[in-house]
Amino acid sequence: MDPALLREREAFKRRAMATPTVEKKARTEPSYAAPKDIKKPRPSVAPPKIDASNYKTMSGSSQYRFGVLAKIVKHMRSRHQEGEDHPLTLEEILDETNQLDIGSSVKSWLQTEALRNNPKIDVTPEGRYVFKAVFKIKDGKSLMRLLKQHDLKGLGGVLLDDVQESLPHCEKVLKNRASEIVFITRPNDKKKVLFYNDRSANFQIDEDFQKLWRAVTVDAMDDAKIDEYLEKQGIRSMQDHGPKKPIIPKRKKAQAKKRQFKKPRDNEHLADVLETYEDNTLTQSNAVQEIKQKN
Repeated sequence: MDPALLREREAFKRRAMATPTVEKKARTEPSYAAPKDIKKPRPSVAPPKIDASNYKTMSGSSQYRFGVLAKIVKHMRSRHQEGEDHPLTLEEILDETNQLDIGSSVKSWLQTEALRNNPKIDVTPEGRYVFKAVFKIKDGKSLMRLLKQHDLKGLGGVLLDDVQESLPHCEKVLKNRASEIVFITRPNDKKKVLFYNDRSANFQIDEDFQKLWRAVTVDAMDDAKIDEYLEKQGIRSMQDHGPKKPIIPKRKKAQAKKRQFKKPRDNEHLADVLETYEDNTLTQSNAVQEIKQKN
């Protein structure tokens, strides 16, 4: 071999050894790969869309039905308080309350059940509807007549809430009749009660009697203690007043009846036979005794 080529070969090896290199190994993939269980995502079912145009025409829930009924009752009450007391049909009520787009099932429920059984709605013989107030009063005269009747019969006062619901233009009427009405606020629920102001019962009371009346406190005393105090003071005129306790009559004990021992009733149908048998037995026994005595 040519010595020059050998020298070049040796020089090439030295240069190759001096130069650092990074060897990249090729990845060997397996010839067979096991199949993997890949779960495919299920297609999501979209919820049904609610169309705003036919929402009210759908067969709604009970909450929607009672919402429609509450709106009708509120409208009928406001009509009555404004003085409009003429009856309306169901279509007219729905028109005034802007509820003409309700479903047929809700409409039939209102006509057959809800409005007929509602305590605040009254149905006329013609099938129309009107608000049913607590009291049938239309003006100040009818209000004063109602308060007088309650006062004469001892029924007490009338709640202001019931009057406001029943009387049209209530605030105006109460303002004009303020001198004829007494307003009392109940301590338990702070509701106002109306009483008839009977001016014939007004009279002057002596100041000394007023002082004595205010000095006596009976808040912590019951009726038994008051009766005891009056009896000690020698006052017995209050015994016939006030509610009387019903006297329960004592039950009388029933007298014990003497037991009568009855004779047994067995063989009553053989009474005649037994008597004949007893007579024959006695006769035979007597005959036997006579024969023995003769012998």
